Amino acid sequence: MKVLRVTAEGLTTSFRYPHFMLGIQPTFEMPPPATIYGHICSAIGEWIDPEEVLFAYHFTHEGKFDDVEHIHVLAAAGGKLPGTVMPKVLEGAVNPYKRTIFFKPKLVLYINKPEWLQYFYSPRYPVALGRSQDLFTYTDIQIVDLCKKEDAYFEHTLAPYEFSMKTARGYSVLMPRFLDYSKGRAPTFERYVVLNQRIHTTDSQEFLKVAAEQYWVDASMPVNKGVNLGLLFHGFTGGRGGK
Repeated sequence: MKVLRVTAEGLTTSFRYPHFMLGIQPTFEMPPPATIYGHICSAIGEWIDPEEVLFAYHFTHEGKFDDVEHIHVLAAAGGKLPGTVMPKVLEGAVNPYKRTIFFKPKLVLYINKPEWLQYFYSPRYPVALGRSQDLFTYTDIQIVDLCKKEDAYFEHTLAPYEFSMKTARGYSVLMPRFLDYSKGRAPTFERYVVLNQRIHTTDSQEFLKVAAEQYWVDASMPVNKGVNLGLLFHGFTGGRGGK
């Protein structure tokens, strides 16, 4: 299968948990699928049909830290601005909070749309991942040919929830999968497994093989313990799970 492989690097990024509003802003360890959808649309310059797109990725960083940011919580107000005759329409307070940020993040994104190559060479909007101030740069863009093999290694990636039955090396997480802008950004959530360390399907201590199964692998990436880097593809809509 020919796919588009895009490598994006930046100085910082953060993937906010949507249900934390004040006090602290923790980050997902991997970019949620909804973030990937927005990133692709930003490069192309329009909303793409989510039904047609599959993606896989490999995400790493060199560390994380907490930064202090401010939220200005405003409410309607009356009266005059102090010392003036100007009407006051808003008032509020500055609320400091901690945001967890990744340092020097790197995303290797695979998309089943090799025909989109030119969009990433000349993206329509500024390249960002997560937050608008976290500017990224594409450092490598190419079309690669994937093949299927029974064994592979997986690392620093997002796996379908079914992987929780096969390995204990990751952890389960609920992520925003897709925001439907035609319905006022109505979110869809999905359960995944974050594989934040390397696992091999050939190692019975790391991976439970119940039946023979084949995985897409990128043979152009480094080989480890005799197997290739495996890729777990996801969709933005439709049935659950990767391919």
